[in-house]
Order: sequence, then structure tokens, then C-alpha cells
Amino acid sequence: MATKEENLSESKKLALKEKDLGNAAYKKKDFETALQHYRAALTHDPTDITFHNNISAVYFEQKQFQKCIEECEKAVEVGRENRADYKLIAKAFTRTGNAYRKLEDYKSAKTYFEKSLSEHRTPEVKSLLSDTEKKIKEMERLAYIDPAKAEEEKEQGNEYFKKGDYSAAVKHYSEAIMRNPDDAKLYSNRAACYTKLAAFDLGLKDCETCCRLDETFIKGWIRKGKILQVMQKSSEALTAYQKALEIDPNNAEALEGYRACTMAVHSDPKEVWKKAMHDPEVQQILKDPAMRVILEQMQNDPKAVQEHLKNPQVASKIQKLLESGIIQIY
Repeated sequence: MATKEENLSESKKLALKEKDLGNAAYKKKDFETALQHYRAALTHDPTDITFHNNISAVYFEQKQFQKCIEECEKAVEVGRENRADYKLIAKAFTRTGNAYRKLEDYKSAKTYFEKSLSEHRTPEVKSLLSDTEKKIKEMERLAYIDPAKAEEEKEQGNEYFKKGDYSAAVKHYSEAIMRNPDDAKLYSNRAACYTKLAAFDLGLKDCETCCRLDETFIKGWIRKGKILQVMQKSSEALTAYQKALEIDPNNAEALEGYRACTMAVHSDPKEVWKKAMHDPEVQQILKDPAMRVILEQMQNDPKAVQEHLKNPQVASKIQKLLESGIIQIY
């Protein structure tokens, strides 16, 4: 008479034989036959997680994703009960995640990829998780878009801009951009705030986005030109003004900026300084004792400018000195 161990061993042999037949059918994409063999394998050995994983693989190929998920759950349950290799449990979690991705349930997919990585870390699953997180973020971004609310935020930004509270205006324009990221004018508005706050790199970035979204929006090119002028990048500013003049050859701001940049490109820095020092407004600013202290602070600590720019009166004076070429922040 055969012992219990011998019977068990014989059952396992039969199970493996069925699995091999199932694998052969799977490779031929004969999925129904593969399922029959994998299920037969389970009748011989219901303790092996592999057979459940194989069945889930068939369901995945058949695009029966809900059945695939249910089979993966059985696989994990059997695997836990029988102390299966953690890599096999991780495999079941990964396939569950992939099935949820196919169902476009990315949050559930993320959960199962994380579970898989907690069992066994692989570059493949880390990549799947990263890609899934990007999809979730993009879906949330798209769900947040609301042009009507963007308009409300823009109006609030305009109010704060008029009051000279540029930091508050930036917050509202930023919210408006998140609500309607394809509206070029919003980036132009925020760029105006950044210019007032002397955050020229951020302002320039917004102008570039603005001009990319709408190449015919003349304000974007003019604003870009002005920021580049202040940054002492006359050649680049000249190009921006040229773009503006292509849209409207008679635009006064663009013409003035173009002429100023043309002169700056061919002028001597000493001449620029000399011309600025003959400007009565510049002279008055430089004679102001309070402004002299502020300029000295800025020279010793460039970050100090941000604090002073919170005062609208000081900000306008600093802006004048920047435009005249007397001071530079970059």
C-alpha cells in the first residue's frame, strides 16, 4: 500500500505535468486549453500558488481583468497559507496592479504595486509604480481644470495687483493657471507680478510659456522683451521686440523697446551709465538717504531686495534703476 507521502508526491507530479501542458497551450495562445490544464493541476495540488498565478495570467491575456484580480487574490491567500516564496506573492500583486491599470483604476493599481514592492523589489515594478503615480497626478490635474474658477482667480489677482500686493496676486494667478493651464494671458499676468518682485527668471519662464501657447499675443513678447532688458540681455530682448513688431508694426511699446535695445547692443557701458546719471529721476533716487541704505544692503546681501520690494514705492524706484542700467540683479 502506498504511503501518504508517496500519494502526495504522486499528486504533485500529476500537477506539474498538467502545468507543463498548460504552459505549452499558453505559448500557443490556446488559452481555453491552458485554463483546463491549470485547473486540473489545482485539483492535484491545491496548495501551490503557481497554478493560481498561471490562471490569472490567462485571464489577463483574455482581457478578463476582474477575473484576473480575483484569481490573484486566491493566489495570495494560498501563498500565505502555505508559506510560498515571497517572489511568487509579489508576482500576484504585480499582476493585480497591471489588471487595475488596464481597468484605468490607477489608485488601486498603485496600492498593489506598493504591496508587490513590499514583498520583493524589482526595477520593473518600481517603474510601473512611478508611471502609475504620474498617471494619477495627470488625472488629478485634468480633473482640477475649471475655466470659470480660473476667471474668478484671475479677477482677484488683478485686484491685488492694482493694490500693489504682488505676492498675493501671484498666488491667485497661480491658482488660475492650475484651473486653466492653456490660457496664455494668465502667464503674462503672473510674469508682470514676478517683474515687480524682481523675480526675473520666473517672469521670463512665464513669458516663454505665454508666447508658446499663443504666438500672436503681443503683450507676452513685449513683457518678455522688458524682462530681458532689465536682465541686461539686450540682444535677446531685441528678438522679443522683433516678434512683437511682426504682430503689430505700429505698437508704441514694442517700437520703443526695439530702439532702446538696438542702442544698447551697440553702446558703450560707460555711455549707458553716463546717460542714466543725467536722468533727473535717477538722480533723485540716488540722493535719497533711505534708498542709499537699501542699495548698500542689496550689494552686501542680494536676497535683501525681496524684502524691500514688498514696499511698492521702493519697488518702483528699484525698477527705475534696473531699467536705466544703474544696478543689476543678475
